[in-house]
Amino acid sequence: MEEDEARVLLAFAVVLLLAVLVSSLAHRTVLSTAALFLVAGFLLGEKTTGVLHLHADSPVVTAFAELALFAVLFTDGMRVGWQDLRSAWRLPGRALGWGLPLTLAITALLAHYIVGLPWPEALLLGAVLAPTDPVFAAALVGNEKVPARLRQLLNVESGVNDGLALPFVILFLGISQGSGDLHLDELGTELAFGVAIGIAVPWLAIKLEQSRFFSASAAYEPLNAFAIGLVVLGLAHSVHANLFLAAFAAGVTVATFGPSQRKAFGEFGELVAELLKLAALLVFGALISLDFLGDIPWTGWVFAVLALLVVRPAALAISFIRSRLSPREQLAAMWFGPKGFASVVYGLLVLESGIAEADTIFHLVALTILLSVLAHSSTDTVIARSFDQQSETPQWHEPPEPSRGADGTPGK
Repeated sequence: MEEDEARVLLAFAVVLLLAVLVSSLAHRTVLSTAALFLVAGFLLGEKTTGVLHLHADSPVVTAFAELALFAVLFTDGMRVGWQDLRSAWRLPGRALGWGLPLTLAITALLAHYIVGLPWPEALLLGAVLAPTDPVFAAALVGNEKVPARLRQLLNVESGVNDGLALPFVILFLGISQGSGDLHLDELGTELAFGVAIGIAVPWLAIKLEQSRFFSASAAYEPLNAFAIGLVVLGLAHSVHANLFLAAFAAGVTVATFGPSQRKAFGEFGELVAELLKLAALLVFGALISLDFLGDIPWTGWVFAVLALLVVRPAALAISFIRSRLSPREQLAAMWFGPKGFASVVYGLLVLESGIAEADTIFHLVALTILLSVLAHSSTDTVIARSFDQQSETPQWHEPPEPSRGADGTPGK
């Protein structure tokens, strides 16, 4: 193991131990575990204390971001099945069909008129920042007191929009590079292969286990879905399929055809995704420094703040016209559109492209993600708990069973 890799491992282990020790406090307060790893990475970065030597072009940075996003989307997909998607597609459809293009367009307008980016680069930045990531709003998505339709909206939207944003990223990146051939046929193939692999591999693996020739032991059952995820990841990489659509489709397929595999993988899978997420945050934080932030002009800071406070609320306000969401549900959905690993991966892709505005775009992406992680991961618990009171729960949400006495009669 190289010295730099050993330092990353040691730093992650120490910060992880600290996070475990304060996790109970973090659960009860606005203290965020995600923010802890991000700040730790910032403090340990090369331009701060010099403990970690990581750069944006380091392979480990892209690898961690891709792995973390893949794991998060795979586990997110397991929370829903195809039947759930078919019966509750309207709200996610609004967020994806209207919200995603509007988010891209409004972000591009801000980037052009506030930061001064040319239109191709402004649209590229809009595409990079269009995806959302529910991992920084975990307390909201995972709280059963929050209305199911709101949780499903955020979960499905974030699981699908990462992959849907990629064609726009490639399209506007090609235009920014002055390329005449945008390879749209290759993009379509990449997306289709991602969905196909995400469905075929889990379905085949589950059918094999359900046959009379194979059977997983109780001890190895949690590794079934884990192995399926690894096969999907490796195969998608090998044929250059879209990793993110493959991950989400695989999770949904396991939830649909393998309820026992889904249940066995549950807690183990969440822990794996959590570890990868935290490691990626530590690595991403190490890329940020005071010098890095100081290179961003005041117009960039204005853009980043507006990207969080104005863009998504405006886009979803239009998307939710005449929807059945309550005002409080709409406000929660408008706020919880955190920027995360997909934007990191796409931002690194832009940086590697070498276009004239690549450095400016990456700085704006990094700043927006930094502010988003700090803001969204620190407010998810507070807003999620606003749904806890029975009097505030929407009427369609099933009430708890009434308490009963020892003789079986309802309690008072």
